[in-house]
Amino acid sequence: MALAYYKHLDGTSAFGVWKIEESAEELYSQLQLKEDEKAYIETLNNGKRNLHWLSTRVLLRKMLNTGKYIDCQVDEHGKPYLVNFPHHISLSHSFDYAAVIISEDKPVGIDIELVKTKIERVAGKFLVNEELNFIDPEKRIEHLYICWCAKEAVYKLQGKKTVSFRDNIRLQQFECQEEGSLTAILEADQECRSFDVHYEAFKDYMIGYVTGCKELVS
Repeated sequence: MALAYYKHLDGTSAFGVWKIEESAEELYSQLQLKEDEKAYIETLNNGKRNLHWLSTRVLLRKMLNTGKYIDCQVDEHGKPYLVNFPHHISLSHSFDYAAVIISEDKPVGIDIELVKTKIERVAGKFLVNEELNFIDPEKRIEHLYICWCAKEAVYKLQGKKTVSFRDNIRLQQFECQEEGSLTAILEADQECRSFDVHYEAFKDYMIGYVTGCKELVS
């Protein structure tokens, strides 16, 4: 595994992106796993699913810079959390890359996606008309991926499966650039929260990430 990108976001938060170049066996050898984790890996098909699970855990170990066992669990909604470290975490993967974001003091979310034209076919399933109307026709695919990654990052931060990308997470209009930020509004569980979501293009991929909640909207 080779470090492809690392970024400090503030004094307590950072994210990293790694290119998956090792075999499953090589990744496995870098981890300390308990029997239930080993059993879970056995349920995964050999291939990308296996590599993605292993690579995010290896990258998490690198990000935490520890030789200790990392007890990484998932809650009833599938959101990962650490039992024996104080950090908030979020994990993502897409094809040949894995991404991890960590923070010592705030919830986080991250998404990495390979940019492909197929997103056109599902745009109406995760964006409402007001959002579709501000998509730049000259940069349509990239703009759609920024929107997807932004909503996915917020979704991962809040961590509840009942939240809908289209119905509960709305994006305010923004220009499509190589790197930038936008405002996302999450309306769920009788609360309305605002988030500053950041994004940047990375090779043929798009990354969206968020740290903490901007404000509670009344």
